[in-house]
Amino acid sequence: MTTVTLIGTRLADTGREFVYQGESPDCEGCPYRGQCLNLSEGTRYRVTGIRENAQTLDCAVHDAGVRAVEVEPAPVPANVPSKQAYAGGRVSLAGPCPHTECPSHGYCVPDGADFDDERVIDQVLGEPPHDTCALDRDLTLVEFRAEE
Repeated sequence: MTTVTLIGTRLADTGREFVYQGESPDCEGCPYRGQCLNLSEGTRYRVTGIRENAQTLDCAVHDAGVRAVEVEPAPVPANVPSKQAYAGGRVSLAGPCPHTECPSHGYCVPDGADFDDERVIDQVLGEPPHDTCALDRDLTLVEFRAEE
């Protein structure tokens, strides 16, 4: 489902993904709040279109202003326990990982998914990018279904 929102002009690229973090204290009193703060906090989105002929609007958060774009919820790639990795299944992330240097860290601690949430697996992608898990977890790379 496509939604029109405002994002920073430097971020307004078709295909760009981001996790909506919610309102900044700098949004206080902004006349564009209703157009800008219309997404679900913590949800990953993908820019699907840029509104042509739209004005660049001044913004206290984005130094180059904001512009209108079309976004839709995006799937989240993540590593999950292999025993629970099947399409259509509901699963939670394995848990926090302190090994930020690992090539899988971004999938074990993905933007747009919380450890407490159960998510539906849209598809199984296969082996994670690491050779061995420093926490000795048996993991499979999946794609969580985009949130509605």
